[in-house]
Amino acid sequence: MKNWQGKSLATLFAILSFLSLFTTADEHDHMYTKGDEVVIWMNTVGPLNNRQETYPYFQLPFCQGPQSVQHHHETLGEALQGMDLVHSGIPISFLETKANEPYCEKTLDEKDIDVLRYAVDNQYWYTMFIDDLPVSGIVGVSADETKEGTETDPHFKPLSVYTHKSFTIEYNGHQIISVSLQHAHPVELKYGTKALPLTFTYSVDWNPTDIEFENRFDSLLETDFFEHKVHWLSIFSSFMMVLFLTGLVSVILLRTVKRDFTRYDREEGLTDFDRDLGDEYGWKQVHGDVFRQPPRLMLMSALMGTGSQLVILSAVVILYTILGDLYAERATILTTTIFLYALTSFVAGYTSSRYYTRYGGKDWVKTVVMTASLWPGAVSLIGGFINLLAIYYSSSRAISFYALLSVVALWVFLCFPLTLLGTVVGRNWGSQPDFPCRVNPIPRPIPEKVWYAEPMMIVALGGILPFGSIFIEIYFIFTSFWTYKIYYVYGFMLLVFVILLIVSACVSIVSTYFLLNSEDHRWHWVSFMTCASAAGYIYLYSVYYFMVKTKMTGMFQTSFYFGYTAILALGMFCMLGFIGHTAASQFVRKIYQNVKID
Repeated sequence: MKNWQGKSLATLFAILSFLSLFTTADEHDHMYTKGDEVVIWMNTVGPLNNRQETYPYFQLPFCQGPQSVQHHHETLGEALQGMDLVHSGIPISFLETKANEPYCEKTLDEKDIDVLRYAVDNQYWYTMFIDDLPVSGIVGVSADETKEGTETDPHFKPLSVYTHKSFTIEYNGHQIISVSLQHAHPVELKYGTKALPLTFTYSVDWNPTDIEFENRFDSLLETDFFEHKVHWLSIFSSFMMVLFLTGLVSVILLRTVKRDFTRYDREEGLTDFDRDLGDEYGWKQVHGDVFRQPPRLMLMSALMGTGSQLVILSAVVILYTILGDLYAERATILTTTIFLYALTSFVAGYTSSRYYTRYGGKDWVKTVVMTASLWPGAVSLIGGFINLLAIYYSSSRAISFYALLSVVALWVFLCFPLTLLGTVVGRNWGSQPDFPCRVNPIPRPIPEKVWYAEPMMIVALGGILPFGSIFIEIYFIFTSFWTYKIYYVYGFMLLVFVILLIVSACVSIVSTYFLLNSEDHRWHWVSFMTCASAAGYIYLYSVYYFMVKTKMTGMFQTSFYFGYTAILALGMFCMLGFIGHTAASQFVRKIYQNVKID
């Protein structure tokens, strides 16, 4: 008994320890009195066009202030996003003005000068945080744009590094509201110089403001971009598409199915000979095969479980972000998403096992392992490759061993047990076969049909409408993520998300009806892939966006872009496939419940 209690306490302590990784706490309560230290956390530095190719700030030969440099305590989300917060050592005190105060000196050798020249020539910029407010600046300036007749040899290109930072901080009472940064005192980095002494200085001005602390992030939000008329127009056009598709399903399908029922009811009174001579065709003819076990049942079950989990996860994260303004907190959205993903693992196990058992699956152990590993495994493979590149390039994007261990422990101690629990519940409740039609022992031959009614064509064409309903929103999301704009219009995202789900369900129902009406009973994978194919269009659009809308270069940035876009596309593949198959299943079950089968 004591041994059991000891193991239980140890298990509980381990779970609480890992859950504590996801708790966020501010360094202070954002309240200052005059003279209190205001810490400047230097984050990362990297080329302007490759926003995700970031390196630790002090990897460049900058000097550090007189205070001891300490690393900021990071949450799991910050670690996964490649944040490397280091105390700058710049001594700023609340409400104390400074003017051209030196904070450190350094003599650059020839190698340091070459490194800084490369950084300035490639438009390196850096980020910092002051009272959790993001601030960005540029390392230096090239004189090519201001001077004429300069040397064409890149070794002699006039490049200068800024040595002065001028902070303008607005405050309201005892709280900091906004921070702006200006640069000055450029010092030219001449090629071939053996030694270059530099003195880094800073200035601080404090200005009072009436802006409330709760609204301090409003100045960082680019309302002209995200609330553009095009954005509103896209929402309206997507809404009109929903009305059109729901009307199409309601009018055409209901009238067509009703006509089919009338014809079939009329044929009930005919003799077998007369019925054979009649015009007998359509979806009723495949009633003995429509509920047949789909091929690759285990994979389908795992995809359905993963899709259901990601749909619920996306909805909860969007709603939670709207209610809590999570975009205003550093890496909080990612941390919250990871934690909620672990909690929703029960949904994946329940949906997967319920589907698998209903269609007669027996090997439920392999199913639970595949369901629990499908999405984390795909993300690990893609992320692992990118992480190896980040390590090779010594980028701050490289995930530490501690962060990797935390993620693995989260999967072992929370995700997998919850998936297993959901599997047990799904196997024992609500998973018994209750199909309205019995399944024939021998599959019915599939007749030949026109080319546009083939499953591959239905799948290829079916993803166009779901992609079209989110096309504009994808552009805003891509622009926000790849150019570090703060995405805050999560109300728009929620509306577009609901529209996407409705459009996917309607498209799946229509395509399934056309397929069954051509006497093809292979609707399971077709209904899944019809909507899931929208993920392929999203990835094709990402290729266009990369080539036309960005100036990204280099193997690391290219791999980062297409790797993480692939993760997005895979998530959309599972989500939309689940929605499409679920809607088609309900539609098929409904129409065959009302059919009188001989």
